[in-house]
Amino acid sequence: MFKKAVSSLLTLMLLAAPLTVFADDNDMDLVSPRDYYDRFKTDGIAINVYNWGEYISDGSDDTLDVNRAFTALTGIKVNYSTYATNEELYSKLRSGNANYDVIIPSDYMVGRLVAENMLLPLDAANIPNMDLLDEGFMDPIYDPGNVFSLPYTWGYVGIIYNKMLLRDGDDVNTWDILWDENYTGDILMFSNSRDAFAIAQSRQGYSLNTTDEAELRDCLEQLKAQKPLVQAYVMDEIFDKMLNGEAILAPYYAGDAVTMIDSNEDLGFAVPREGTNIFVDALCIPKGSRQKEAAEMYINFMLEPEVGAANSEYIGYGTPNAAAMEILDEEVAGNPIAYPDDAVLENTEYFAPLPQDTSKLMDQLWTELLSNDESYNRMLVPVLLVLAVLVSVGINVLRAYRKNHRNYYGV
Repeated sequence: MFKKAVSSLLTLMLLAAPLTVFADDNDMDLVSPRDYYDRFKTDGIAINVYNWGEYISDGSDDTLDVNRAFTALTGIKVNYSTYATNEELYSKLRSGNANYDVIIPSDYMVGRLVAENMLLPLDAANIPNMDLLDEGFMDPIYDPGNVFSLPYTWGYVGIIYNKMLLRDGDDVNTWDILWDENYTGDILMFSNSRDAFAIAQSRQGYSLNTTDEAELRDCLEQLKAQKPLVQAYVMDEIFDKMLNGEAILAPYYAGDAVTMIDSNEDLGFAVPREGTNIFVDALCIPKGSRQKEAAEMYINFMLEPEVGAANSEYIGYGTPNAAAMEILDEEVAGNPIAYPDDAVLENTEYFAPLPQDTSKLMDQLWTELLSNDESYNRMLVPVLLVLAVLVSVGINVLRAYRKNHRNYYGV
């Protein structure tokens, strides 16, 4: 489904394309010719790139330093910063104080940004490497015709768990385990509304794109019931907490699970049988970009086969680049977590852009969930009781002191 063989036309194009090798930490071959990348070589241009944390090959562990390589090739400086959630990205853009040239939101957020007129259309003539992308990832529901976005990576959501701490016989291939009271305080949960509601929606048998208010409110009740069991609502913190054995269960993205399992063999990854979300993170240019053509050159560079392969191998997520798939390390391409079989993929659903009133309702319900302090009352009640006792003792001591003081001085 997603790992289509490169067509004979694409193969011929790759073989015939001019190859350029440039000096950096790694030598690499390029599909686009050098004169394409030379346009801004002496102009002193800089672009601002806003991406997820740990989501690009950065030169560590003898990998390709993508941003450094891009600057060496083009002369364009890359100012690179990161965010933790789509909602954080959205808020930053919405504030009007952000100045970014390239962003990499997830599919549903691309749809929202398109609907709110916050992205610039891409000029296909400036991004010739878009022809290298797998057709299965083109013309998506969130951006028909790829007017505003091109796919960067893809993945899906599952459950990462500690095999050594999981109770014998417990079924981890179901979302129900995230509601299991036996794991109270050892469950992590997504700290963004769309992913969190998607888990409840899958568990209840609803579409991940439901607009039915009753279904969304039912999901809120499910999440409220889960909240007393949750240790924390987190995103990137899941890495450290799971790696260090601070939690037993967490929903997370398959690509990150690959990296985490490589770092800790006690961890495993399960795909709930109720179904799950499959997603694409996409390269976009936000309105307000001051260097649109340079941003399109950066996007084109990210679609170079060796860059796409390097990013996929480093971050663990699937590449939508058919040419990059051809040169991926066999161990990476054969990893069943990063590149699952059709049985898994057929039981997934993409996020579609939600109507504005549904998005607003979900935001309101999410706020209601987070403002409901039932899960924290478990910890706060004992603390408040101790404080009450201390205050009471303090008052009694003060009263006794005042009484003795009056008797001693006769006042």
